[in-house]
Amino acid sequence: MNTSLSWIKAYVPGLDVTAQEYTDAMTLSGTKVEGYEELDANLDKIIIGQIDKIESHPDADKLIICQVNVGQESVQIVTGANNVHEGDKIPVVLAGGRVAGGHDGSKTPGGIKIKKGKLRGVESFGMMCSIEELGSTKEMYPESPDEGIYIFPEDAKVGASAVEALGLNDTVFEYEITSNRVDCYSVIGIAREAAATFHKEFVPPVVTETGNDEDVNDYVKVSVENTDLCPRYCARVVKNIKIAPSPKWMQRRLSSVGIRPINNLVDITNYVMEEYGQPMHAYDLDTIAGHQIIVKTAKDGDKFTTLDGQERAVDKDILMICDGEKAIGIAGIMGGENSMITDNVKTMLFEAACFDGVNIRKSSKRVGLRTDASGKFEKGLDPNNAQAAIDRACQLIEELGAGEVVGGTVDVYGKVKESVRVPFDAEKINAMLGTNIPEEEMLGYFKKIELDYDPEAREVIAPTFRQDLFRLADLAEEVARFFGYDNIPTTLPKGEATAGKVSFKLRIESVAEDIAEFCGFSQGMTYSFESPKVFDRLLIPSDSPLRNVVEIMNPLGEDYSIMRTTSVNGTLTSLAINYNRRNKDVRLYELANIYLPKQVPITELPDERMQFTLGMYGQGDFFSMKGVVEEFFEKIGMKERESYDPNAGIPYLHPGRQANIIYQGKVVGYLGEVHPEVAENYGIGERAYIAVIDMPKIQEYATFERKYTGIAKYPAVNRDISMVVPKSILAGQIEELIEKKGGAYLESYKLFDLYEGSQIKQGYKSIAYSIVFRAKDKTLEEADVTAAMNRILKALEEMGIELRQ
Repeated sequence: MNTSLSWIKAYVPGLDVTAQEYTDAMTLSGTKVEGYEELDANLDKIIIGQIDKIESHPDADKLIICQVNVGQESVQIVTGANNVHEGDKIPVVLAGGRVAGGHDGSKTPGGIKIKKGKLRGVESFGMMCSIEELGSTKEMYPESPDEGIYIFPEDAKVGASAVEALGLNDTVFEYEITSNRVDCYSVIGIAREAAATFHKEFVPPVVTETGNDEDVNDYVKVSVENTDLCPRYCARVVKNIKIAPSPKWMQRRLSSVGIRPINNLVDITNYVMEEYGQPMHAYDLDTIAGHQIIVKTAKDGDKFTTLDGQERAVDKDILMICDGEKAIGIAGIMGGENSMITDNVKTMLFEAACFDGVNIRKSSKRVGLRTDASGKFEKGLDPNNAQAAIDRACQLIEELGAGEVVGGTVDVYGKVKESVRVPFDAEKINAMLGTNIPEEEMLGYFKKIELDYDPEAREVIAPTFRQDLFRLADLAEEVARFFGYDNIPTTLPKGEATAGKVSFKLRIESVAEDIAEFCGFSQGMTYSFESPKVFDRLLIPSDSPLRNVVEIMNPLGEDYSIMRTTSVNGTLTSLAINYNRRNKDVRLYELANIYLPKQVPITELPDERMQFTLGMYGQGDFFSMKGVVEEFFEKIGMKERESYDPNAGIPYLHPGRQANIIYQGKVVGYLGEVHPEVAENYGIGERAYIAVIDMPKIQEYATFERKYTGIAKYPAVNRDISMVVPKSILAGQIEELIEKKGGAYLESYKLFDLYEGSQIKQGYKSIAYSIVFRAKDKTLEEADVTAAMNRILKALEEMGIELRQ
């Protein structure tokens, strides 16, 4: 949003500030100024002069010598312009002055300083200026010549400031307006804020009643079929149109904010759009079939040609302005070529409406067209502003003699938008802000921005143009910005003391990170979006539940079209990248979610489950990975011994080197060697191992409670046993037996030897354990240890295990 300072001053008469003062104060009061441009920054000593006499240059055919009256004196200027004549009034920069740039429209930083000099031997004491040399363009000053010096009208005062006469003694401000302050997408809205900020009177334009004795309903009928997308539609008729240039003051204001003046009708609609923030549109009434306006949605497959001559595809979700036979405009975006205003227009229909902002935004994207009007509509305009804006436009039409306004307005307004009443409590506002502002002062701030107050109900009444005020906190913000954020004192927070700590879930995740990094793993981060091709690379069967996925509605491509249901692909991809870059002994871990839909198609949010994923290749094997898992379980207080089920049936792991991790009878994860075919699919040329732990499952077993136990007072007794064990019996089964039969004196046990070879009979393996016994209250006797060992040995024999002699 841009405004010029002179336009703001038209509604805030007492405003007298510099550009920097305005920028700082407005930004602090909540209307952020991004920057400003002083249009006359590089213009100096430029006045209106009148050419009294023109003579030919004695030594140059293309140069002339002009005697120019500049008010107090007459100066001689040599120029090559061919569009000047005696009596013309032109802008003159005197010697020592500056212009913005060259005749070709290029601007020079700091401007170009003009010095007196000689042109082909004749002295020249200044320069006549084109509009480009003054820093503007012919587009903004359509009365200027295509080439040559700018010519002022005959009533221009000789000796007066040319910069002021051209409206260039102005500053244009650029604002960053938040989408909830739609009222500030207008000059009136900005002026209201400026008046409140600088404690000046706000004087909005006075809109007078317009229209002849006729009834507009005799000229046009309006019906709105979709009141949700068009809550209000106002229409007025103007006849006996007289197209002409708009007055200079209007042209200057439009030019200052970057809008090119065209003619009185177009300029009035643009002017009111900027002034009131309400886009308007004009139709040639004679081209409207049946003199009837119907607001309705288009049909799928329809085509429509807009004012810019482009044919655009529309559909059932796009709101159209139609007459009795055809579409004549895309609502809120652009009118149609079939109803455009031409120089031959006799009777005109003015439209000021309010459309659904979300629909306008979506429609604008679908038809591939975004305009100034759509940019305002998509913010969600105030429907109560439409009537005021169309009346203002008709007032300007009468004042500028552009036509005869027909009496009355066609106003289709369904559910009227009412003001919002917000309970007011000065004490609570002061408590929020940490201030001690009197209630009367707060109400004074509200009055400046046109918020009414009901003292009986103790409610602030927010007008409909303030769509951001709903609750007490919103009122507190209004108080804070006009009191001054920089004036709010520093205060200590109030409330009960609380002890903050990391959540139980995050503590477990922190331990997982510590254990992984202690064991040499580096943290990785992979995408949650994956390709459906991942399941084939992982050899996952077609009927696997893992293939039931959450699909992305607008994916970046097929490779990022689904939410992952397993964390393995990301880890294997990262391992493959490291392998292909010849990194040795790579260990990676990741804590990330998988997304398991509760049903397909999706009707509710999926189950997001955090997975602790470990992956490695190089040094280490299945048992190295198993050790990391057991270390993690021990650190989070899972005291019972976990077990491993080799019949995991995981397709992307080696059939004979995989296992489910079992804790208290539940599967909490899995680990194993990557299937050779899967490793080949990923381009990993050596054995790789992964482990995946489902964090939500282990959370119910984890604990950080610890009990202190003193240093042992009595000696330990060690016993070693070496066994010949059938290969079908797992080490975990033996350890479970030792724990069960070891009795109260069993302190620990450790596997210290595992051998398979020619010295052991086929189908068997050799396993050796060191077992430690200790009592807390006495020194153990041989009988105590022998009894425990006999129980263990007997149970081993029952399992078919032989002791090695």
